[in-house]
Amino acid sequence: MKHKNKVVFVTGAAQGMGLAVAKKFVSEGASVVAVDINLEAVETATAALGENVLALACDISDSLSVRSVMDKIEERYGRLDVVVNNAGVGSVDAFLDTPDEHWQRVIGVNLTGTFFCCREGGRLMHKNGGGAIINISSTAAVSGEGPSHYCAAKAGVMGLTRSIARELAPSGVRVNTIVPGPTNTPMMADIPDEWTNQMIAGIPLGRMGEPDEIASVASFLASDESSFITGQNIAANGGMAFL
Repeated sequence: MKHKNKVVFVTGAAQGMGLAVAKKFVSEGASVVAVDINLEAVETATAALGENVLALACDISDSLSVRSVMDKIEERYGRLDVVVNNAGVGSVDAFLDTPDEHWQRVIGVNLTGTFFCCREGGRLMHKNGGGAIINISSTAAVSGEGPSHYCAAKAGVMGLTRSIARELAPSGVRVNTIVPGPTNTPMMADIPDEWTNQMIAGIPLGRMGEPDEIASVASFLASDESSFITGQNIAANGGMAFL
């Protein structure tokens, strides 16, 4: 119960890594605010987790939507201890054929949405004496394997983490990034099998990661066990890339 009485905000919590993170923190005593753009999906996904989960709709690419959710968190709980920025989208586009709207959507959710949640969550943590922000990037950020907008957004998340980790450290807010490799999530199901097989072939451990494995890293980074870690990129990728 190492997160007992903490309030945790998790984006993209209707499925995949986000749902696994929500389950992990609830099992360790936290109250979890689980958000997703699809309210029905996140309510259904988290229904079995009990009264310690508050499911809300949030479009993280819209700053007003994020601010509204943070206001609700402050009103209900009076504090925020952990932010896990997991929500993400992808689109399979060749660079030269990438439509403007696909670029804007992928950057808008994966990078700008992370920024909005860091900013609004950071403000609330600053008022309450500290906390932990955990962003989710991807090995695509360093390998360049994947669509250009996705790689660019995830690289931006890593840079954002470094910058705000320095700025927020004096207020007791730690900021780190988890950098997963291919992970068994619904987003991976949208990737062509040829790409998936090529990625798995490049993983020394010989398999994709599981959402629960990423959730365990998030729990560690939010805990007192990582109290001297901030501004870091923590690779959880089976050895496919070294950061």
